[in-house]
Amino acid sequence: MSTRTVIRGGLVITASDELHADVLIEDTRIAAIAATGTPAAEAWTAERTIDATGKYVIPGGVDAHTHMELPFGGTFASDTFETGTRAAAWGGTTTIIDFAVQSVGRSLREGLDAWNAKADGQCAIDYGFHMIVSDVNQDTLKEMDLLVEEGVTSFKQFMAYPGVFYSDDGQILRAMQRSAENGGLIMMHAENGIAIDVLVEQALARGETDPRYHGEVRKALLEAEATHRAIKLAQVAGAPLYVVHVSATEAVAELARARDEGLNVFGETCPQYLFLSTDNLAEPDFEGAKYVCSTPLRPKEHQAALWRGLRTNDLQVVSTDHCPFCFVGQKELGRGDFSKIPNGLPGVENRMDLLHQAVVDGHISRRRWIEIACATPARMFGLYPKKGTIAPGADADVVIYDPHAEQIMSAETHHMNVDYSAYEGRRTTGRVETVLSRGEDVITERKFTGRAGHGSYTPRSTCQYLL
Repeated sequence: MSTRTVIRGGLVITASDELHADVLIEDTRIAAIAATGTPAAEAWTAERTIDATGKYVIPGGVDAHTHMELPFGGTFASDTFETGTRAAAWGGTTTIIDFAVQSVGRSLREGLDAWNAKADGQCAIDYGFHMIVSDVNQDTLKEMDLLVEEGVTSFKQFMAYPGVFYSDDGQILRAMQRSAENGGLIMMHAENGIAIDVLVEQALARGETDPRYHGEVRKALLEAEATHRAIKLAQVAGAPLYVVHVSATEAVAELARARDEGLNVFGETCPQYLFLSTDNLAEPDFEGAKYVCSTPLRPKEHQAALWRGLRTNDLQVVSTDHCPFCFVGQKELGRGDFSKIPNGLPGVENRMDLLHQAVVDGHISRRRWIEIACATPARMFGLYPKKGTIAPGADADVVIYDPHAEQIMSAETHHMNVDYSAYEGRRTTGRVETVLSRGEDVITERKFTGRAGHGSYTPRSTCQYLL
């Protein structure tokens, strides 16, 4: 016996279309879409009808950059896969792609197995993994081929964090050459970590220890330099490149130049760079520590370039880099030394709402909202059209979204396992009402009705966004 649900009367928004339509769901998949009031739609029968009149019906969000339970700086990200995926659902996200970590001296397989064990049976929504490659050698390169065949098709490398995740140019080139052969996508944290470490040492020697100096030493020019270098290495290797958490005007310019040359170079930014700035890092009484992340927040004037990049498609994706650490007991590890503040912000619950606010404010269109938050991340990382759209055959990951409801973001009301909100007190228009994951309710009229273990691991094909 199949289970049928009809969503009636909403405005269905995808990356390509807006249509007042009804949506028929059979079991876990979308079965049909028909304009509201047409004979085809009226003929549908179902056990359950959801009235979406006056609401948007949108695909569940795809957050392609999260770090649940990530070990960093002697502590762990405060969201588990259970708490983090539940919070994601509250924010209208139905798929995350998290990062499994290879430790230096260990295999990729060992890291992937460890992350599978953390997530298995814990997730409220579907999930996949990227692989952080910390130790490039001949064995690692062979493992990359095997992982691509298994559906782990993207590999993150770091030009930052010497002694932890850092890869030198030779290691990066070798991994890029391998990905050019096996179809994998290299994701790059583009900051010149060697130079940044010099500036950190010099700042601390001058007694500059407050959180704001985190932003001052991680200079925009060092993000741009690393972005340029990553692009040239990818060009030498003949490989596509995806630059994560782009924050600076100068880095956007490097991406735009590469794309103008016809290269398969892509860029992601995050809500924190669009809505927050160095003003937050400079908040008194160590409050600025709440906003320490890398790449760092930039002066407000960088925001215009990021919005422009999103409109012109020089930036294709908005992910969160969700990596929360509590202010009490975790961020406080860096009192007296900004370099010891764990790097990361909470945001997996806020992304869809903040981007809808960008629609309200005129920065982007409704379809572009869905494109950068749902469809393109699904295409970029081999999940489309199973994820990221509302179309027959797609997974029934569907959000009923009230575009008129107002909310105030606050740590008191959010569901992330962290003791502060990066957007405390911010008023936004638009709110998730009901969320379906593969046809099953996770949020029902503002109540959590999901469960740990509903979310399933989702293997991915290779990048579907290449030029």
